[in-house]
Amino acid sequence: MIRWDEHRLALEDPAPDFPQPDQVARWRYKLGSVPVDRRDRTMEVIPGSRLRLAIDFGSFRAEETYTLVDEDGDQKTRLALKLVSDKNSVPLVGGALDRFDVRRLASELVDGNLRALQKWCENHP
Repeated sequence: MIRWDEHRLALEDPAPDFPQPDQVARWRYKLGSVPVDRRDRTMEVIPGSRLRLAIDFGSFRAEETYTLVDEDGDQKTRLALKLVSDKNSVPLVGGALDRFDVRRLASELVDGNLRALQKWCENHP
């Protein structure tokens, strides 16, 4: 992930065989221009098909699912990323992000991750 996700600055607590179910990886992560700690707990692993993570950084909590699907007869693979936030607001010092801000943040994370992964795949056939 650190090879293609420019927001992941460093892996803080490496697990030797990550990702395996119920393993936790802690990353130094850049949210905008602010470095934060990010935790990824593996919820499901189906090699070559699906990776589902419970993520949290700062006060943001979500479930992130990467899915790979072979395109019939095309020798291509379709990648999908689904991000589900389990809260409608994120508390902050002196206020809160409302559900629309959380939705915008989630959309930006999905878009950024997919663009970064696409760029990496196109440059590493």
